[in-house]
Amino acid sequence: MSWGTELWDQFDNLEKHTQWGIDILEKYIKFVKERTEIELNYAKQLRNLSKKYQPKKNSKEEEEYKYTACKAFLSTLNEMNDYAGQHEVISENMTSQITVDLMRYVQELKQERKSNFHDGRKAQQHIETCWKQLESSKRRFERDCKEADRAQQYFEKMDADINVTKADVEKARQQAQIRHQMAEDSKADYSSTLQRFNQEQWEYYHTHIPNIFQKIQEMEERRIVRIGESMKTYAEVDRQVIPIIGKCLDGIVKAAESINQKNDSQLVVEAYKSGFEPPGDIEFEDYTQPMKRTVSDNSLSSAKEGKPELKFGGKSRGKLWPFIKKNKLMSLLTSPHQPPPPPPASASPSAVPNGPQSPKQQKEPLSHRFNEFMTSKPKIHCFRSLKRGLSLKLGATPEDFSNLPPEQRRKKLQQKVDDLNKEIQKETDQRDAITKMKDVYLKNPQMGDPASLDHKLTEVTQNIEKLRLETQKFEAWLAEVEGRLPARSEQARRQSGMYDGQTHQAVTNCAQDRESPDGSYTEEQSQERELKVLATDFDDEFDDEEPLPAIGTCKALYTFEGQNEGTISVTEGEMLSVIEEDKGDGWTRIRRSEDEEGYVPTSYVEVYLDKNAKGS
Repeated sequence: MSWGTELWDQFDNLEKHTQWGIDILEKYIKFVKERTEIELNYAKQLRNLSKKYQPKKNSKEEEEYKYTACKAFLSTLNEMNDYAGQHEVISENMTSQITVDLMRYVQELKQERKSNFHDGRKAQQHIETCWKQLESSKRRFERDCKEADRAQQYFEKMDADINVTKADVEKARQQAQIRHQMAEDSKADYSSTLQRFNQEQWEYYHTHIPNIFQKIQEMEERRIVRIGESMKTYAEVDRQVIPIIGKCLDGIVKAAESINQKNDSQLVVEAYKSGFEPPGDIEFEDYTQPMKRTVSDNSLSSAKEGKPELKFGGKSRGKLWPFIKKNKLMSLLTSPHQPPPPPPASASPSAVPNGPQSPKQQKEPLSHRFNEFMTSKPKIHCFRSLKRGLSLKLGATPEDFSNLPPEQRRKKLQQKVDDLNKEIQKETDQRDAITKMKDVYLKNPQMGDPASLDHKLTEVTQNIEKLRLETQKFEAWLAEVEGRLPARSEQARRQSGMYDGQTHQAVTNCAQDRESPDGSYTEEQSQERELKVLATDFDDEFDDEEPLPAIGTCKALYTFEGQNEGTISVTEGEMLSVIEEDKGDGWTRIRRSEDEEGYVPTSYVEVYLDKNAKGS
């Protein structure tokens, strides 16, 4: 089957068909282009989606990604990013292997088609020229024949006429011969032209046109094969990335299988563990027994008699502790929660037991403790420091993270120490680099001035010293937290540390205290606002209040090491002032000087009240 023999007379239709084939190829190229754009847009949208849900640097979201479920989600985002990359690969391969190649082939195809049809038109024009020459020769032969016939007839007429001279007859005869010769020449020319035309026409229909149409047929078949190969490449480009996409999906499945709920639960414990112990049982307060309590002459109890107990912020008192958080003011209104240690068996200082603790003694009602609070100058100071601590909590975070529970504070301090050590290492590396550069400048002055690096070296050294001081400060806080937490017993951990109000350490502890009276951690902001309002109401009155007067003196019978907050150390035989006597809890409040006071076990001292002071 050949177009040259089967379609020898369909030149125009073949021209239209081949143009249609090129249009189809260009349409396929446009289709692939749009597919590559879709792949690029899809990859871009996937990358934007992955980026949108990536955790932001230096934000709280980064801390959340320590959980296995969040890590699996992060792995999914990363795999989706790789998945998007494979769609970009599809777009790039289709562009390079199909679009660019086909566009170049289309240009070549158009040139080839143009050349073939140009040759066909040229052959057509040549055969048409030959045909015109044949027609011209034929008409000339026909005209000459007619002219020769008329000349012959005229000669015969002249020859038959007896009136015509012999010269005229001869002239007519010669004219007839000339015309006859011209007719013979035209006949010969026509014959040769006809033979030549027939030869050209045979070659046109049997050689030129078949060859040209065969080239066009081959061109069209190559186009069809090329578009088929492009379609195969189109499928192969997709198939090549399927294994990698499968690995991305396998990575997502593997990340999902790596989720460990137990590990996440443990991380929650590590993240929010406060280090406190649960509160103990609420002891029964027997109101049927009269309250045996001795107060000083300056006590406000007489002014408060007959009035209901103090209510903070309009809320009712006495709600059970396990079901609602107590106001932190309770920690200010109670003496040391642990019972005093028993007196030593001997007077030897080494025999003094300083750490045994027994179950917590019964606490007095809130109204009595508030009266004690109103008459206690050190506690007032501590209350103001608590107010400052609450204000600090509502504002910026303290530098030593004292607003956090012990366990969380330890983690924050450890993280801060690690960050500072990294900064120190970074500055140290920079200092070493500058030192090496300075040595190079000293050995090769043409490379630079060594003195130009002195300022930078001094600055880096100062930064290192500042960072080291910061590190030492945070390491000290960290050592304090790590050393205090394990050694503190249940009762000691419950102490709020509000009694040594005249020293800076006690004030700081007061502001930093986050414990309830029973040792649990509270964050209830409504109660803190109540305390803040209460502190504002009483602050002006407390600022000008004089220290509690001494109600007597006492003599230390044994040496006592006041290691717990709110207590004071005494030595055997030391004389001190009594500012508050024992109220049944086994503790007596004494003062050594204007700036040092605290509680000691009543059994460790011999008390002399004012009425007996003169006699003694």
